[in-house]
Amino acid sequence: MANPVKYQCLAIAAWVVLLLPFCRAEPSQNTEAEALLKWKQSLGNQSIMSSWVNPASNNSTASNPCKWLGITCNKVGNVIELNLAYTGLQGTLLHLNFSSFPNLLRLDLKFNKLTGPIPADIGMLSNLQFLDLSTNSLNGTVPISLGNLTKVVEIDVSRNGLTGKLWSGLFPDGTSPAKTGLISLQRLLAQTTMLGGRIPSEVGNMKNLEALILDNNYFFGPIPPSLGNLSKLDTLRLNENQFSGNIPRNFGSLKLIDLRLFINKLSGPIPEEIGNLSSLVVFSLAVNNFSGHLPQQMCRGGKLVNFTAAFNNFTGPIPKSLKNCTSLYRVRLENNTLTGNVDQDFGVYPNLTYIDLSYNRLRGNISSKWSECQNLTVLKIAGNMIDGKIPEEIGLLKKLGELDLSYNQLSGEIPTQILKLSALSSLILNNNNFSGYIPMGIGGLPELQKLHLSSNMLIGRIPDQVGDCFRLLSLNLSNNLLNGTIPHNIGTLSALQNFLDLSHNLLSGEIPPQLGDLKGLENLNLSHNNLTGTVPDSLGKMLSLSAIDLSYNCLEGPLPDSNAFRSSPPEAFSNNKALCGEIHDLRPCNSTSAKRNARDTDHKLMIIVVSAVGSLFFAIVILGCIVVYFCKYRRNQQEDEYPLRSKNLFSIRNFDGKVAYEDIINATDDFDDIHCIGVGGSAKVYQAKLPSGQVVAVKKLSSPTEGMEIEDLKSFTSEIATLTEIRHRNIVKLYGFCSHGRHSFLVYEFMERGSLANILSSEKGAKELDWAQRVKVVKGVAYALSYMHHDCMPPIIHRDISSKNVLLDSELEAHVSDFGTARFLKQGSSNWTTVAGTFGYIAPEFSYTMAVTEKCDVYSFGVLALEVLKGSHPRELIPSLHPSARQGIQLQEELDPRLSFPRDQKIVADLEAILKLALSCLCADPKSRPSMHGVSQILELEMRMGNN
Repeated sequence: MANPVKYQCLAIAAWVVLLLPFCRAEPSQNTEAEALLKWKQSLGNQSIMSSWVNPASNNSTASNPCKWLGITCNKVGNVIELNLAYTGLQGTLLHLNFSSFPNLLRLDLKFNKLTGPIPADIGMLSNLQFLDLSTNSLNGTVPISLGNLTKVVEIDVSRNGLTGKLWSGLFPDGTSPAKTGLISLQRLLAQTTMLGGRIPSEVGNMKNLEALILDNNYFFGPIPPSLGNLSKLDTLRLNENQFSGNIPRNFGSLKLIDLRLFINKLSGPIPEEIGNLSSLVVFSLAVNNFSGHLPQQMCRGGKLVNFTAAFNNFTGPIPKSLKNCTSLYRVRLENNTLTGNVDQDFGVYPNLTYIDLSYNRLRGNISSKWSECQNLTVLKIAGNMIDGKIPEEIGLLKKLGELDLSYNQLSGEIPTQILKLSALSSLILNNNNFSGYIPMGIGGLPELQKLHLSSNMLIGRIPDQVGDCFRLLSLNLSNNLLNGTIPHNIGTLSALQNFLDLSHNLLSGEIPPQLGDLKGLENLNLSHNNLTGTVPDSLGKMLSLSAIDLSYNCLEGPLPDSNAFRSSPPEAFSNNKALCGEIHDLRPCNSTSAKRNARDTDHKLMIIVVSAVGSLFFAIVILGCIVVYFCKYRRNQQEDEYPLRSKNLFSIRNFDGKVAYEDIINATDDFDDIHCIGVGGSAKVYQAKLPSGQVVAVKKLSSPTEGMEIEDLKSFTSEIATLTEIRHRNIVKLYGFCSHGRHSFLVYEFMERGSLANILSSEKGAKELDWAQRVKVVKGVAYALSYMHHDCMPPIIHRDISSKNVLLDSELEAHVSDFGTARFLKQGSSNWTTVAGTFGYIAPEFSYTMAVTEKCDVYSFGVLALEVLKGSHPRELIPSLHPSARQGIQLQEELDPRLSFPRDQKIVADLEAILKLALSCLCADPKSRPSMHGVSQILELEMRMGNN
C-alpha cells in the first residue's frame, strides 16, 4: 500500500511548482512599487505622479503599479517600461533604485527637467533595450557601467549638459572657482580629464547597439576606437560637442546609415575606409578642422541623401561617386580648397534641394544639366574659377530661390530666362565679367530681396522695372558702365534697407527726390558718376540713413541739414562742382554768389549804389573797428579769468556750437523737468526738438565741468572727439559735447523706444519685444562690442554695458549708449582704473584687480544676454554658475514667462546659441571667456546654419 504521506508531499510539491511564478510575481511587484514610490517621494509633489499610490492603500486598483501613469508591465506583473516623456518631470535620478527593475526593457524620460548625473547603478538594468534621457539638464559623466547594458539597442542622451566635471571631487567643501578665483579653466580641465568627460570605451561592449545619440553636449577628447566594435551600429550622432582627434579607421567596417560629426574640433584626414560605408544616408562633417582628400566612394551604395563637409580644410578632387549619386537631397562643401570641374564632376539630381560649392577652386562651365534638378531651391557656386555663360536652361528651375555665382569669371549677357524664376529671392552675380544690359523685365521677380550685379561690364540704363521689386532689401549695381538717369521709381522700394549702391558708373542727370522716400535705407552710395544739380532736401528725411557717399560727381548747392549728412566725413562729398554746407572742409552756404551775379547783370546800377553808400560804408567800418576792439578786449579779459567758461566745445560733429547751445536751451526750456526722459547717478537726459525739426537726446551733467583740471578736460574732450568718429549702426551717435559756465552736456542721437531696461520692465513692452526681436537685440550689442574691441584703434572698452545703456530705436534695433566711463585700451601697458559700471554687470575680477580689459565687457554682455532671455536681471542665477551647474541649465527654464515658448525651431536654435554664449561669457576666469569677435562670429554662424 502506498504511503499516503508520500503522495501528500508529492501533491504539495506539484502545487508549489505550479504556483511558483505567481509567488515570485507578487514580491517583485511590491519591490518595484516600493522603488517607484521612494523615487516619487524624492521628487516632491508632482501632479504627473498623482496616480502612484502606496500599495497599502485600500484602493486595490490604484495600488497596482501596473495601473500607474507611465508604467507598463508584462503578463506576470513585472515592470517592463517606465515612460514619462514630455511630462515636465523635475528632479534627479539619484533616488531611483535601478536594481529593483531587472525586467525593465524601456526607460524613456526625454523632454523633461531632470538634473544631476546619470547614476552608476543604471548598469544593473541588464535587460534594458531602449534608453532615452535626451533633452534634459543632466550633467556629470556617462557612467562606465553603461557598458554592462549588452542588450540595449538605442541610447539617446542628446541635448543635455554632460561634461564630466566632477565638482564634488575637486571641491569637497562646496567651493568653486567662481568663489575662490584660484583655479583657471585650463587647470580645471586638466584635473577633470581623468575623471570623465570622454565617452567610456566600455560603450564598445554593447554588441546589440544600433543607435548612439550624444549630440548637443560637452563631450571632449577623442572618439573611442571601441565604437568600431559595434557591428550593429547604424546611427552615430556626435555632432555639436568638443570632440578632437581623428575619426577611427575601424568605422569603415560598420553598417552606418547616419554619421553626424559636425561642429566639433576633429582634425586629420578622413580614413579611406569610410568609403566602404555603402549604406550611408547622412554624413555630416561641417565646421571641424579636417584636412586631406574626401573619400572618393562617398556614395558607394547610392543611398547618400545629406552630405555636408563645409568649413574645413579639405583639398583635392570632388569625390567621383557624387556624379551619379541621384539620391542626394542636400550638399554643402563650401569654404574648403576642393578642386574639380563643375560640369564634369556633378550629374543630375532629381531630389536635390540645396547645394553650396562656394569658395573652393572649382573650374569649368555651368552645365545645362543643372536645369534637370527640378527641386533645387538653392544653388551657390560663388568664389571659384568658373567661366563661360549662364545657360538659358537655368530658367527651368521653377523652385529656385537663391542663385549665387559671384566672384567667378562668368561672361556673356545675363539670360532673360532668369526672369522666369518667380520664386527667386536672391540673385547675386557680382564680380564677374557679365556684359550687355540688365534684363528689362527684372521687376517680374516678385520675391526678389537681394539684387547684386556689381563689378561687371553691364551697359545701358537701369531698367525702370527695378522699382517693381518691392521686396528688395539690398540693391548693388556699382562698378559697371551703366548710363542714363537714376529711375525715380527706385524711391518706391520701401523695403530697401541694407544698401543702395549705384557708384562707379556713368549715370547722369539729377538725383531723384523720390529717393528720400526710402525711410529704412541705411547706406546710400551714388559716388563716381556724372550726376548734376543739387542734392534734394528729401534725402535729409531718410531716417535710417547712417552712411552716404556723393563724391566724384558734378553736384552743387547746399547739402540737406540732417544727421546722416552732418556725421559723414568730408570725403563723402569731395570732388563735386560747388557743394556747400555745415560740413568740415566744405564751404558754408551763403548768398554772396547770387549778389555777384546781380552785379554782373546790372553793372551801372551797382556803380551808383556803391557811390551813394561809399561814405556810409567807411563810417560803418570805423565804427565796427571800435566795437571789435572793445569786444575783443572784454572777451580776452573774461578768458583770462574764466578759461573754461569762455570756450564752447559743442562743435565736434560740425554743429554750430553757439547756435546749437541756444537751440537746446530753448528746446528744453532751460532744462525744465517737463522735458526730462531719464535720470542717472550724475546726469539727467532730456528730449530736445531743434528748430530744424531734428530730435536729439541731451545728457546734462549734474554740475558744470569747471571744477575739472584743464589737462583732464582736454583728455576727456579728446576722448569724446574720438568716440564721435565711431560709425556703427548699433552704437548711438554722439553729436557733440558742450562745456559752459552754466551747463555741460552731451548731445546724442535720439532713440524713440528708450532703454532696454524700461522695455523689459513693462508688461506691454516685453510682449512686443518677441523672441525674434530679442535675438536681434543680442546680436546688435555683440556686433557693437566686437567693433569697439577689434575694429577701433586703439580698442575701446565700454565698462558699463547694461540694459539701461542699450537703447532701442523705432524698429527695436539695439544701440549701445553712454560712453561716460569708456576707456581706450593702451596696447603694451597696464590699464588700471577705478571701479566703474552698474552693479550686477561688473566682472568679478574688476573688483579686486582694477585692471580693465575687453573681457570686462564680455562678462557684462553675458549678463545682458541672459537678461534679454529671462526678461529680468539674472541676479539669482549668476552666483550659482560654477561650471558643473552651468551645463545643467535648460533653455525653457530661462526664458521670459511673459512670452510663450517659440514654435519656430530656428528661433529655438538661435536662443539656445545665445544661452550657451552667455554662459561662456560668465566664466570666472577672464582668459576662458570668448572674445566679442568670437561671440559675433559664432552668433552669425549658428544663425546661418539655422537658416540653411
